[in-house]
This record gives sequence, structure tokens and C-alpha cells, in this order.
Amino acid sequence: MSWVKKVDHIAYVCAPGMIEKWAWYHTVVEGGKMITRIDDTDPSNPDSSMKIWCIDFGTFGIALVEGIDRNKKSQVTAFVEKHGDHSVQHVAYDTKDLEGFINHLQKYNVYPRGEIYTRNDGFGMLKQVFCKGYDKLDPAEMCFPEYVERPKKNEDPADANITFSQDAGKTFYRQIEEAREKDDRSTFIDFSVMPNDWRPPIDDGTKAANA
Repeated sequence: MSWVKKVDHIAYVCAPGMIEKWAWYHTVVEGGKMITRIDDTDPSNPDSSMKIWCIDFGTFGIALVEGIDRNKKSQVTAFVEKHGDHSVQHVAYDTKDLEGFINHLQKYNVYPRGEIYTRNDGFGMLKQVFCKGYDKLDPAEMCFPEYVERPKKNEDPADANITFSQDAGKTFYRQIEEAREKDDRSTFIDFSVMPNDWRPPIDDGTKAANA
């Protein structure tokens, strides 16, 4: 069974002063439509924050983020210093059943960074969960996956107990800040659960050993 349906959106981190230029590229040059512009996701935070602009391409979206440095360097600024301008911070994958998928992940010792929550992220209503990073880096420098589940078109979003957030991106920003404070460099997957004799399936459809 495939739990993942498609890419929902890709988040690119922009160097200081570059978010406008990349927004121009993705809208004027590539033909996307800007649907959300938030110039400060956490204005009450005295230390740091970020901008997030959302661009829609119909079947998927792009989120542009740029750091706001105040008393401290933003995690977004730290990320772009590590990886460069317009680098991918995370890819969000649309799933069929987010709760069921998270339960499935836990069988393989894969755990998210926080709880599942529901909100409007700029691309529409969704349930989402952010995961820890792929590598043992500073939490601000990690690339990480996000998993989402959007209500079907024939469903009433209110039935999913959807709540609204005016500060899109604040939750995962604060999750990463907390991880930085704890210096939590743990990764989101433990490959020790992978069978030693596992091999990829061959082209004729034969199943992999112990798949």
C-alpha cells in the first residue's frame, strides 16, 4: 500500500533580501500564483522570526521562507548560511490517512517532531506533522520531511475539527527553536530496523526480501 499520494509543496529558504526576487521568478517566469504573503510569522518573538510567501501551481505549491534576525540569528538564516540561497528546507508529502500513516511509521521507529495538528497553511486546509531531520546536524540546518492530509473536495472541512492559524509556519519554527535549545540532533529514522538481507525489488515486480 502506498501511503504517500504526491508532493504537496516544497519549501525553499531564501537568502536575506532575496524572497522578492524568487517570488518574481516563480510567478512571472514560471507562471505560479502568489496566494499568501506573511511578512512575519511570529512578530511577538523578540529573538527571531521568518517571512513565508506561498505560491500555487495547481497540483503543488512552493513556500518561500526568509529569516528575520532580531536579538538572535534566525534558524532560517542559519539554514541558508549552511546550504545556500533557494535551497530546499523541506518537502511536504500528501498522504491518504495521516493518523494511520503515523501509526505505521512508529512500527519502524520513525517519529515526528511534534503532534499532528490542523490549520490553514496558505495552500488550504490540512492536517500536518513535521518530522525531525535526515542528518545529525544543528536542528536549524536539517532538511526534513513534512506529511499532510488535505480534506477531500466533498468533505466539510469543519468535520475535521480544523482550526485556523494567522501565523502560518509559527508552529514548526518554534519546534525547531526548542530542538536548538536542547541541541537535539536526533534524526527522524532509525535504520537499525532495516533487515540486513533487504534488497530492492527487481523490475519484474518481484517483492524485496522481508519487504
